[in-house]
Amino acid sequence: MPATLTGQLVVAISSRALFDFEAENEVFEASDDRAYMALQQQRLDEPAPPGVAFSLVRKLLAFNDGRLDSGPQVEVVVLSRNDPISGLRVFRSAKHYGLPVERGVFTRGASPWRYLKPLSANLFLSANDDDVRQALAAGVAAARVMPLAARASAAHPNELRIAFDGDAVLFSDEAEQVYQRDGLAAFREHELQRAHLPLPAGPFKPVLQALQRLQQAPGGGMRVRTALVTARSAPAHERAIRTLMDWDIEVDEAMFLGGLAKGEFLREFEPDFFFDDQVGHVESAAVHVPAGQVTAGVASAIAHGR
Repeated sequence: MPATLTGQLVVAISSRALFDFEAENEVFEASDDRAYMALQQQRLDEPAPPGVAFSLVRKLLAFNDGRLDSGPQVEVVVLSRNDPISGLRVFRSAKHYGLPVERGVFTRGASPWRYLKPLSANLFLSANDDDVRQALAAGVAAARVMPLAARASAAHPNELRIAFDGDAVLFSDEAEQVYQRDGLAAFREHELQRAHLPLPAGPFKPVLQALQRLQQAPGGGMRVRTALVTARSAPAHERAIRTLMDWDIEVDEAMFLGGLAKGEFLREFEPDFFFDDQVGHVESAAVHVPAGQVTAGVASAIAHGR
């Protein structure tokens, strides 16, 4: 009987999101893939430094510890534009750090997003903007990681901490469209009138659901702590909370910041990763914590001139 990933939280991640390959990437940008491959081959026995999503992956995989009877809860697959030779270094680096990463797809420059469906991936993290957009268009939660973002705090070794923006991330961008078209006052009135109506789901609702299942699964020594970090403020906060209640999903913290910069609040929360659709919020966060942009929704489209 073939192996299956059914029932697991499947995270697909690029090599550059998991490990710090920025020095090697500079060689690629300055020359070509052959020079890059040669450098990776020279460094096969040199473990790559941890990348921006390393802490997230390490903690996710730790949920499999102590749950032998129920089987693994999480699968992490490397899905990368890297070549197979560079893939050797990825697997060796994972082994060096004790990460049980066993599966990988390496496409040598071709977009790898089409392999997300056969992997049953719930989440895709990549430094490549086009790959992230294609994944989101295919219905997979995805984010463009900031490779130079701050690394996660080591203060919570047994707690996976993830923070999410609301509109265009956990929720659809329905309300954001009103804000972009008609302004803040219209947005607040729109949300006040619809406070009792749940917002449509955004791309990361399934990820939050999967995290809640991890939290509720028996056994293991890992915990999950989640936060909603949004530019909403009262009275627009109510619809966000009621939507989560309607979905029967709990978050541990909610920050309704009314347009304040999110970075310093995230610095205090200390997430292993933060997801937001607006590049300004992501850049504010990346100074303090690992962060990635969910390149979906009207705000992202406007920022990219689409």
